[in-house]
Amino acid sequence: MKTNDTFADRLDAAAKAKQALLERARAKDPTKDPEFSARQEARVAAARAREEREAERRRARKAAREQEAADRKARKEAAIAAEAERIQREQADSLAAQKAALMARFGTRKGKK
Repeated sequence: MKTNDTFADRLDAAAKAKQALLERARAKDPTKDPEFSARQEARVAAARAREEREAERRRARKAAREQEAADRKARKEAAIAAEAERIQREQADSLAAQKAALMARFGTRKGKK
C-alpha cells in the first residue's frame, strides 16, 4: 500500500483481496474432489455404526437395571417371607409353651377330679 492511496483505491484493493480469497476457496471446494462422496459415505456409515453401538449399550444398561431391580424385589420378598415364617414359628412355640405351662399348672387338677 502506498501512503498516498485514496479511499477508492483502498476499497478496490480490499475487493480484489476478497475476490482472490473467494477464488481460492472455490478451488479447494471438496465437492469437486472425486473421492469426496466416498469419504462422506464412510463418515455417514461410521456415524450410523456408532449410534447403533450406543443404542445397544443403552439397551444393555436398561436390561441390567431392570434385572437388578427384579433381583432386589425377589430378595426383599424372600426376606419378608422368611421373617413371616420365623414370626409364625415363634408364635407357635410360644403358644405351645403357654399350653404346656397351663397343662402343668392345671393338668393336675383334672387328674384329681
